[in-house]
Amino acid sequence: MARTIQSLERAAAMLRLLAGGERRLGLSDVASALGLAKGTAHGILRTLQQEGFVEQDPASGRYQLGAELLRLGTTYLDVHELRARALVWADDLARASGESVYLGVLHQQGVLIIHHVFRPDDSRQVLEVGAMQPLHSSALGKVLCAYDPVAHSQLAETAPEAFTDRTVTDPAELEGVLDLTRARGWAADVEETWAGIASVAAPIHDRRRMPVGAVGITGAVERVCADGELRAQLVTAVRDCARAVSRDLGAGRF
Repeated sequence: MARTIQSLERAAAMLRLLAGGERRLGLSDVASALGLAKGTAHGILRTLQQEGFVEQDPASGRYQLGAELLRLGTTYLDVHELRARALVWADDLARASGESVYLGVLHQQGVLIIHHVFRPDDSRQVLEVGAMQPLHSSALGKVLCAYDPVAHSQLAETAPEAFTDRTVTDPAELEGVLDLTRARGWAADVEETWAGIASVAAPIHDRRRMPVGAVGITGAVERVCADGELRAQLVTAVRDCARAVSRDLGAGRF
């Protein structure tokens, strides 16, 4: 049986206790409910408070769940709602384009793939849910950086890596790419991340018209491009998919 970390177990128990109560709890309440010494309970509560997971009322000294825990919960719900709303549209995009479809969100200075639809043929493919793509070179990443200020600031904090001889790494050039992405409403990656592979992606917005993710297709250059340019019908299909998911999230028309 795998060993567990006792302090983490106790912290999780405290969060569940605070979540289940209808009122704020004092140190004695928490310690008594969990069978802990007051000193131990206070140390864990103080750590949770420093991380924003617990808040202490200045007047009474009692504890309640903090805003950071709410933010994490909201992010979890947002991601799962995004994926749920995108399932049908992503399947339609795969059928219409004949290519693999990826749904990505910002995560730890990269793009986290939260949904992947296989290319609709009999070829052997590997599910890439949970994989990461770079912000500066992938089509999904460029879209997020162009529309999401948080992603843009994270890009500025990284040192872009040249994956191929076509990867743009100069900060000024990258800003120009992002300006172009915002102007036309979609981003491209033609052999910038992987040799022989091209992608196109578009942003997804929520009911607040905030960018919450990106959807795109990826395939061999010879299928996705024609005469050195992305095929117009594929760009249109990706943008239509992004608009449809955005509408389902309450964003209205874009």
